[in-house]
Amino acid sequence: MSEPEPELDRRAAAFKAFLMKSSSRSNINLYDHLTQVLLRIMDERPDDAADVFEDISRDVKKMQYVDKQSTLRDESEATATEEHAGLQKQLFVHNDEADQEDELVESALPNLPEVGFYLEQLGVALGREELQRVFLALKQLVDAHALPRCRFWGKILGTEGSYVIAEAEYREGEEDEEHAGEEGFGDRSDEDEENEMNLLPQSTHKPPPVVPMEAPGTGTNKYVYYVCSEPGFPWTRLPAVTPAQITAARQIRKLFTGRLEAPVQSYPPFPGNEGNYLRAQVARISAGTQVSPGGFYHLKEEEEHEDEAAGPEGFELNPDFEGVSVAKLMDLSSWAHHTQHILQQGRCTWVNLALKTQESEGEEEGDEEREEPEPEVGPPMFTPLSQDEELFHTPPWTLKTSSQLTPEHAVAFVRSNLWPGAVAYCTGRKFENVYVGWGLKFSGEAYSPPVPPPPQREYTSGPEVTEALDPTVEEEQELKDALEEQEAEKEEQEETEEEEDDD
Repeated sequence: MSEPEPELDRRAAAFKAFLMKSSSRSNINLYDHLTQVLLRIMDERPDDAADVFEDISRDVKKMQYVDKQSTLRDESEATATEEHAGLQKQLFVHNDEADQEDELVESALPNLPEVGFYLEQLGVALGREELQRVFLALKQLVDAHALPRCRFWGKILGTEGSYVIAEAEYREGEEDEEHAGEEGFGDRSDEDEENEMNLLPQSTHKPPPVVPMEAPGTGTNKYVYYVCSEPGFPWTRLPAVTPAQITAARQIRKLFTGRLEAPVQSYPPFPGNEGNYLRAQVARISAGTQVSPGGFYHLKEEEEHEDEAAGPEGFELNPDFEGVSVAKLMDLSSWAHHTQHILQQGRCTWVNLALKTQESEGEEEGDEEREEPEPEVGPPMFTPLSQDEELFHTPPWTLKTSSQLTPEHAVAFVRSNLWPGAVAYCTGRKFENVYVGWGLKFSGEAYSPPVPPPPQREYTSGPEVTEALDPTVEEEQELKDALEEQEAEKEEQEETEEEEDDD
């Protein structure tokens, strides 16, 4: 006997409710799972469906799985230190082909680790690790630009960053290319000038002539300089320096920020950005502190007969130099400048601006002869340090040795007091100049405000300065009546005296 339909419907509803009960682990129910499995079997119609039923059920469960709580951490962004390390990692990449070429060609770099060894004895070291990175960065610079000669000039500190500076020689033919580009810069046609003069009112003011810049490879532009903020960072070539920039740099005193494009806020205004100011300071420091033992350099043969006061550019190593003892190097006369002095014009060689003005104006010489300006002459080449003048009652140089206990193995060095941070050392036939400082010249003692004057003594208290209370209306009326009585008595007395005089 079959069950009644209401009983079947009740049992079917209870069974369906049981199948739709969700699992506590996977949060899926058997009813939906069986439905999806059967639908997939009907769509695919595989052979031996009973044998692959378990596999299809497993695949359906995998498709429904969603990872709602991942234990994997998000990849963190690279910090500035990691990026810096990634750039410096390229410095330690070994290149076999470059080593083979270096064996055949003379090295363009000095032995910087050896220089660092001697600097450590003087207390002017950057640290062995940093100096090694600087050495590898200089090697990359030489390989990238094919520089004939390059050396570590020094490091200038800044408020936000520092500058690692490399001094290099111009490549062959590079000076002529730059000089040709500078000559054509800023040329204007006569027609443009006439049109401009017709539009604008004519002025009688004549600006002073501009001091021309020295050609590349001569004077203040004898060398080319490259800078970078840290070893491994890209090198930036500094522009050539102009006399106007050197003149303005002598009149201002600014700390560097570490950004080449930063403006220079100063008075008088500086013609350029911080990169130009850095180049001007490098030229000034080099002219004042690049020294060597006397006799280490000598003039080239073709320039030995030239005027030494004019500052010859050509000098070379003296092959007959046998070295100077440490005891002799303790005398300033044993050291000499091997860089030309910068004149007041901002150049190493004097130029007659009056002659250039006459040529530009096209004036003919009259009957009256004009007085020619006296040429400015600087100290001759290889001037000993003993002839340097003091500044603010401070000797320009300080001589010391690395050790007084073993003088036979000591290193002699001279430190500049006018440019703090400039040091030169010498041991035997080896010497080097390095600058590590803020790039500022010594300006005397630091400014201290004057002491304020002693406070004045207080005024003595008395009836003339003591504040009194305001009188009342009655007191004012009494005072007024008393004054009127006094005036009346005075008038009567005067009349009486007049009558007596008449009698």
